[in-house]
Amino acid sequence: MRTSSPPRVLLVEDNPGDARLTAEALRDNDGAELHVVEDGEKALAFLRREAPYAGRGRLDLVLLDLNVPRVDGLDVLSEMRSADELSSLPVVVFTSSAAEHDVDRCYELKANAFVTKPIEMAEFMSTVGAIRDFWLHTARLPRGDAQRERSV
Repeated sequence: MRTSSPPRVLLVEDNPGDARLTAEALRDNDGAELHVVEDGEKALAFLRREAPYAGRGRLDLVLLDLNVPRVDGLDVLSEMRSADELSSLPVVVFTSSAAEHDVDRCYELKANAFVTKPIEMAEFMSTVGAIRDFWLHTARLPRGDAQRERSV
């Protein structure tokens, strides 16, 4: 059940165009709070609430590109699933890859979904909208510490 606070999403994406389109497609009436980082190292720092991201509350969803610099998306996903405080955080891998080995590996690492980025802009926007609608409006998400903070 969603509280009055807007959902918090981390987008791990190094392509500025894809980040801009994703942000636009995620916008809706509930005003999702979107945070964007462009590499896996920053993603891990954000998730661990390390400087300069200290004090950030728990996220509701991570959209993760596999092909990001410094620490790739597979390593980010692996680190998340091995950390107790991040293991239940929903992760949608949103990447240009359609390779079966990437799909298989992501699910082995407990990704919640694997979505290949569409090439056409209208389909891209529709796909991100469907991710938003399902994960932020339809699915019931784990009740993490930020959920408890919001309900106080």
